[in-house]
Amino acid sequence: MRARPWPRATRLRRLRWRGNRRAWDRGSAALSTAICVPVVFMLLGLAVAGGRIVLAKGAAEAAARAAARTASLERSPAEAETKARSAALTSLQDSGVRCASLSVSIDTAGLDTPVGQTSTVEATVICAARLDDVALPGLPGSKNLEATMTSVVDRYRGRSG
Repeated sequence: MRARPWPRATRLRRLRWRGNRRAWDRGSAALSTAICVPVVFMLLGLAVAGGRIVLAKGAAEAAARAAARTASLERSPAEAETKARSAALTSLQDSGVRCASLSVSIDTAGLDTPVGQTSTVEATVICAARLDDVALPGLPGSKNLEATMTSVVDRYRGRSG
């Protein structure tokens, strides 16, 4: 006599159980999508915000460099400050970065030193990079980025200090 591997009722229960297991998985793709899509969008938003901060920092450094170089080429502190501010604003406009607020300060004390002595001029640019249009919860409206650059004043250039 041959033994049956499984009684008929047990085989039917096993088939039903397998069918129910498939039913347990039903809707899991939609749930995974509902969880993953917002996470992906938040990561993209963080990448956009990070890129905007890096670009604004580079633009602030370029503006400070241009301001310091322009100030070091002038002969009087008043003229140096005016032209350095103009150079910083032009540099920021050329880079395409829009700052929510902008502050340019120039230290022209190096232009008051006598001819023949080495001195420097320092320019500091503070740019508030706008982040309020990046729709991420918890992200501040702007981030202040500060850049300071120094340029050497030619020691033999005449000064009208």
